[in-house]
Amino acid sequence: MSKDHLHRRDLMREQLAYDAARLMAEGGITDYAFAKRKAAKQKGIADTQHLPSNNEIEMALRSFRALYQSESYPLVLYQLRQQAFATMHLLKQFHPFLTGSVLDGTAGEQSDINLLIFSDDEKALMMFLLNHNLSFEGGVWDAHLTGKQKDVPSFMIRTETGVPVHIAVLPESARHSGSYRTGKYADMGAVKQLLEAHLEGG
Repeated sequence: MSKDHLHRRDLMREQLAYDAARLMAEGGITDYAFAKRKAAKQKGIADTQHLPSNNEIEMALRSFRALYQSESYPLVLYQLRQQAFATMHLLKQFHPFLTGSVLDGTAGEQSDINLLIFSDDEKALMMFLLNHNLSFEGGVWDAHLTGKQKDVPSFMIRTETGVPVHIAVLPESARHSGSYRTGKYADMGAVKQLLEAHLEGG
């Protein structure tokens, strides 16, 4: 493959990453795969083997928000993290962790809040929600455990402002074994520090 062809391919990936990021920032799309496919379709590109990675899109998304949403976006993210913290406080007996776009700073106004709970008793969470008269929907979460993709139980509730909160229940063994990979997750203390850093202008 010639250097010129490689250069054109890299430029295409970079442009697609930017276009996918713009779709996510302005169009409320939260799914990386959908955003990159839509960006490729808009460009008339059928070769899906060289689409940008999620990490490339995340970097482009951060750059886009810094350039075009630097005034409005920090407040959006702060409010989502506030709602995440309030939900975590509600569920504190389960020691929840925040993960996903609200934690890593790429969430937008249409983003969901994603929480993790490590427990071998999913019914305990379900009974808690029932006892507190919290409406919820049951489902599954696609998790990477012990080197394999596996469906784990999840519950979806909503914050007072209607933001969906997905709570995945992972086996207790995944907490310490390192078998679960999610990039990163944060407990209540870490989320509180993020909120305080915002108020301090950090």
